[in-house]
Amino acid sequence: MIGWERVKELHGEIGAENFSEVMNLFLEEVEETLARLPQVVQPREICEMLHFLKGCALNLGFVEFAEACLQAQARLNASQGAEFDVAALVRCYRDSKAEFLRSAQEALQAA
Repeated sequence: MIGWERVKELHGEIGAENFSEVMNLFLEEVEETLARLPQVVQPREICEMLHFLKGCALNLGFVEFAEACLQAQARLNASQGAEFDVAALVRCYRDSKAEFLRSAQEALQAA
């Protein structure tokens, strides 16, 4: 669910003091985007939002959530407007966030 190697890499790149700030900004931006997603009707705009979410997810090691965003984006691109399960995407994010918050301190201490 979480790519801990990426998390450790980011932690090493920006330092412990900035990591918490970056993590909180990531979570805030993702949650704001996910909250807006159900109201968007244009497939192109939805794909752009999914692309943004995927990039955020990969930056912080949320690999399962990134894959879910990629799959939803691919479905939309392939069918030019087919719907996808926004609730499932949100659940995947929430599960990833819970795992991240539950295990991050331990994973980073082992670095």
